[in-house]
Amino acid sequence: MPRGDREREHDWMDSDAGPVVRPYAVTGGRAKPAVGAFDLVAFVVSRVDGSGEPHLLPEQRAILARTSEPVSVAELASHLDLALGVVRVLLGDLLQQGLIEMHEPEYDQSVGPQRPDDRILKAVVNGLRAL
Repeated sequence: MPRGDREREHDWMDSDAGPVVRPYAVTGGRAKPAVGAFDLVAFVVSRVDGSGEPHLLPEQRAILARTSEPVSVAELASHLDLALGVVRVLLGDLLQQGLIEMHEPEYDQSVGPQRPDDRILKAVVNGLRAL
């Protein structure tokens, strides 16, 4: 099919970037997760593999596949090439359904936030650079 016909047939497709879908379309217009705050350095791990969950969005299945081992929220957004806000909303849905576990960094109230491990900081920086 000639290029001009292809462009008229799929106005929503960008030849350089591929299909373009606005983030709010993926989250159903929601900007905040139903549950959980999902700090950038919070670790997420799946409780299931996601293949037996037909009601999930493709992005949610990708999250479950990527979180078979603990991964930070920032790193997850980077690997899936999704906006951080979108990932947080999708993680909230998965947490509400009991399909993932979230592990927030530990804070000592008397001292304040503890400095995360250097490995975590590097993962967050790499995730932010990829955005």
